[in-house]
Amino acid sequence: MTARLEISTDVFLRNLDAVSARISPGEFMLVTKDDAYAHGLDWAVSAARSAGVHWFGSYDVASALRIRTLAPDVRIFAWATSTADEVAQAILADVDLGVGTPEYLRRVVAEAERLQRRARVHLKVDTGLHRNGIRPEQWPDAVAEARRAEEAGLLRVTGVWSHLAEASDAEDDAAQRVFLSAVDALRAAGGAPRRLHLTASAASWWRPELRGTLSRIGAFCYGIRSADGPELDGIRPAAALRADVIDVRDGRARIDVGALDGLPSNLVGASIDDGRARIVRVERTWTEISGIDDARTGRSITVFGPDGVSATDLAEHIDTVGEEILTRVSPLLERRYS
Repeated sequence: MTARLEISTDVFLRNLDAVSARISPGEFMLVTKDDAYAHGLDWAVSAARSAGVHWFGSYDVASALRIRTLAPDVRIFAWATSTADEVAQAILADVDLGVGTPEYLRRVVAEAERLQRRARVHLKVDTGLHRNGIRPEQWPDAVAEARRAEEAGLLRVTGVWSHLAEASDAEDDAAQRVFLSAVDALRAAGGAPRRLHLTASAASWWRPELRGTLSRIGAFCYGIRSADGPELDGIRPAAALRADVIDVRDGRARIDVGALDGLPSNLVGASIDDGRARIVRVERTWTEISGIDDARTGRSITVFGPDGVSATDLAEHIDTVGEEILTRVSPLLERRYS
């Protein structure tokens, strides 16, 4: 098979520098969910560590534990609601846990008590997106419960966080007011959260007034712009999906990457390569393309990459986001790092 995902470490490191400069003086957390957006978790962590990244967002505990083996000295944030066993492993590995329900808070406290180890948690308030998060009316009771656990030596509430809907500036402004009110309530109860994080990639980049002390940045670090969003200064895609022509029929080229490799079958009509070529057909193991200059066996075709058509360009053709195009790329496809 000739299809491969070619990944540039230099581009990735330049993206990290651009994000760091944009977010400064605040800190940023490199989000590594979905195997670092299909780029490879081990590669992303190792490269980012060399660039001085200190915060990693893992989503789930299993990935957090892998990051811990690769980077013993960094801070890791895992925010998926997890089992008691996973919570225990996270506490023992010094992983910060995102806590978005009173029930999960109790689970974390119970495991900390069983292990006689203090857990580090970031309490999540629901600011309107309804993607997990302690409801504002539940917040005072949750804060009181967390503070009792802190005083008992079982918790350290080191942060408050949430997600934004990013549907409109007005809705995000309203979400920030809910967020800051929750922070004030925690501080009034004697809490001292050092990390406040409300924004992910897009809001961190374009709405600096919404940032707290820490910003969670995923897609932009890998060079994936927002759907329907502008290009980003200093940011380029780190990955390119390429395949060689394996057959030419009636002037149309076939490449050996298809639906089983993660290429969406509804991409028919989308531009690829230099923008003049178009996808005509997506089958299970191959894709047919028209409009290719010098269509010949062995010629390399770029499905998406830093020059020409990006993953987000393809995503916009089927009304989705660039992350989906990348994370659908099969882990069985070769990753080539340079």
